[in-house]
Amino acid sequence: MARILVVDDDAAVQMTVRLLLERAGHSVVTAGDGRKGLALCQTGDFDLLFLDIFMPGMDGFETMRMVRQQQPQLPIIVISGRPISAEADSGPDFLTMATKLGAVSSLQKPFRPADLLAAVTGCLEAAQRGARPAGGVASSP
Repeated sequence: MARILVVDDDAAVQMTVRLLLERAGHSVVTAGDGRKGLALCQTGDFDLLFLDIFMPGMDGFETMRMVRQQQPQLPIIVISGRPISAEADSGPDFLTMATKLGAVSSLQKPFRPADLLAAVTGCLEAAQRGARPAGGVASSP
């Protein structure tokens, strides 16, 4: 189906996302940090980028900014294990910030497999239509 790049510094998350996506029929390539992910983006032809926000070295925000400069049409789903603030004054909502900066969708870790697959399907279908999917931050209890 689609060729997807997963960039996350957590090997367990990489493996989980890879298995879910491969079982759904997608081809998956993984990278453990933003620099490797960016290098793969430049050499590979991907349909979707799955990007962790908080990684050592080059974080997801910087990686996303550089990918957007080179491939503005590549859909990006951001993921983060940092909690979404329940109170407006308790800290920034990084997933919402990422969607405002160009991510098409976002998922809060830990996420349900169904939420991951729905986000991927929505992004790929929207990319085929040339539009952004409805929605934004998905979270799992």
